[in-house]
Amino acid sequence: MAASKGARPPTIGDVAARAGVSPATVSRVMNGNTSVDEALAQRVRAAATELNYRASPLARSLVLGKTNTIAVVVPDLENPTFQGVLRGLSRSAGHDGYHVLIADSAESITDEQILAVETRRRCDGVVLCAPRMPESDLRALLPELQPVVLVNRGADSSVPTIAADYRTALRELLELLYDNGHRSLMFLAGAPQSASNAARLAALEEFRAARPDARVDVVPCGVSFGDGYDAAGTVATGSSTGVLAFNDLVAMGLMSALGELGVRVPQDVSVVGFDDIQFARYTTPPLTTASVPVAELGEQAWLRMRDLLNSRRPARPLLFRPRIERRGSTGPARTR
Repeated sequence: MAASKGARPPTIGDVAARAGVSPATVSRVMNGNTSVDEALAQRVRAAATELNYRASPLARSLVLGKTNTIAVVVPDLENPTFQGVLRGLSRSAGHDGYHVLIADSAESITDEQILAVETRRRCDGVVLCAPRMPESDLRALLPELQPVVLVNRGADSSVPTIAADYRTALRELLELLYDNGHRSLMFLAGAPQSASNAARLAALEEFRAARPDARVDVVPCGVSFGDGYDAAGTVATGSSTGVLAFNDLVAMGLMSALGELGVRVPQDVSVVGFDDIQFARYTTPPLTTASVPVAELGEQAWLRMRDLLNSRRPARPLLFRPRIERRGSTGPARTR
């Protein structure tokens, strides 16, 4: 019979006494140890059910040497892209009985490294989204974090990696503008040390080589709505007819400020973003962008972490090719 209301909760000793076995045997059964004779195991489980006994998660963690928790380190939780990755990852991990501990470095590379190490001590593995960490620092850090999965970074062939193909997608956005007659373009660059920004710059170089009749000016900007808003003056006074923003947040901030300045999108200037965050299709006009499957990035990151946690060789690195979403923020280049 289960303990009455107000009585102390049943203990592992109570279960052992009811089943006629030792507490050690109860512990092995409750922790899934298959070495216990099945008849004894059934007796233990029956006794636990009768007593309404539940093993302590903390005690279970100590016995098994694992927490059933993984950490995810991201640079900015306010960015919907990282929210999407977390959503896909946490749902997939939850289906396998794992919890997700989230650490936000607030765009601080120093804090990013500290958080990664500290959270690893409290969990079974780390999924690291560190787009701006220097390559040398990342390589030095990875051995401390094992098992670890990287999102949108590549640093070590032995570390599972899930990433979006920023280079190819930006090249496609450039070609979209070029096909609309745009020959004077501007790229609002992200953080200089960002790996994904470097991929975008590589796409610009490829485009320049292939399209010598087009000009692309690179303007330092940033990654936030405010950064895009602040760049509007430069765009409005420049000669560029097409602007590529580092991401959708920058593009949205830019379009908001351009509207205040009386600059029409796309009649005066076409604007493209990157990521296809939830709000991109609801801007005025709707934003042309490259759609990154962020939830799937998170799901695939978990599958590789699950393999590592179970001492299996993880699946190959995965590179997602974003899909171009052509909407109302782009149109033919204005004529003078």
